[in-house]
Amino acid sequence: MPATMIEDRRTVNTVQLKKQVLRAFKLKRPLFVWGGPGIGKSNLIEQIVNSGDLGKACMFDMRLGLVEPTDIRGVPYYNKESGKMDWADPVDLPSEEVAKQYDTVVLFLDEFNQAVPAVQAASYQLVLNRRVGQYKLPDNVVVIAAGNRETDKGVSYRMPKPLENRFGHFELKCEFLPWLDWAVKVGTKRPAPIHPDVVGYLTVHKADLYKIDPTSSSRGFATPRTWEFVSDNLDGIEDTDFSDNDIIDMVSAYVGEGLALKFNTHMKMSAKMPNPTDIISGKVTEVSSDTDISAKYSLSTSIAYELKELLETTEKEGKEETFTKAMDNVLAFMMKNFETELVLASGRVMLNTYKLPVHPKKNKHAPEFFKRYGKLILGTDDE
Repeated sequence: MPATMIEDRRTVNTVQLKKQVLRAFKLKRPLFVWGGPGIGKSNLIEQIVNSGDLGKACMFDMRLGLVEPTDIRGVPYYNKESGKMDWADPVDLPSEEVAKQYDTVVLFLDEFNQAVPAVQAASYQLVLNRRVGQYKLPDNVVVIAAGNRETDKGVSYRMPKPLENRFGHFELKCEFLPWLDWAVKVGTKRPAPIHPDVVGYLTVHKADLYKIDPTSSSRGFATPRTWEFVSDNLDGIEDTDFSDNDIIDMVSAYVGEGLALKFNTHMKMSAKMPNPTDIISGKVTEVSSDTDISAKYSLSTSIAYELKELLETTEKEGKEETFTKAMDNVLAFMMKNFETELVLASGRVMLNTYKLPVHPKKNKHAPEFFKRYGKLILGTDDE
């Protein structure tokens, strides 16, 4: 997918940006990632560090909006042996001893344009020459920075042109499919995927993933970050005394009242759907044809989560036939009850993202499923 143009700026999604970041890291060229608040800049860099693509890696995360020039330059002190003024190396920057323990060390200068001009000036040498004063970046350290755009109305200082010219610049855009791929996986910091109701709602209302109006007085607005907060709050909420109104208040606190009301309507419809375990077991074989599409998306996401857990359990217990039967029930249910768009979306999560096994010779519904959807899901007519 080509990058898109917004006015005179070219934007990239997270998949495209990751490719560029890895290339720049290989060449040790510093990059600057621009993007709106909550879009996932920091999260993406963290994913790259933990992906294994850099070998054994670690990250030094410096929030430049919170530091002083001496945090980069170091603190001067009188050296009795030389009789001269010397500099103590900054503790927040990677030392040679630490760097030797890793294949790659990522120095992430976040909130760069929130830093006061004096701090930005202290970063000049560090970014271009890989040193500042007597301190020198170890050879395996790569540098990347990030910041919000001036149009986002956050606290920012215009970067001097000579400093801008020391970076390669990319502007990150929010795109649904890369977000979905991340949302249904268990991340390094997340104990579980994003809540099925959030995934289901946003699959239908994709434009609601990122809605920011710098002129609005609303303090809550939708970003990938705030939807993640909503997801965290929804986990286990059925075991609390939260009322319907309490849930609306909670969601509104993060994404705003308008989206909270829409999302609550979705949750009510989703709550009427059958339990995904009953579908997997074959106890439930159909749903009403007039069921809300976003509720079906939530159901399909829950089914995918349950199948993934079932596969892990049955593999440990050596009961693969149990999973084969469950997958057969799900394939039959999907073909009978889901619209083509929904089958494709849930099929991609189950087969492409989770790599759940489907065998034409073992699953009796697999030949028909692949005949209808195989090419669109997997890029082939059969498997």
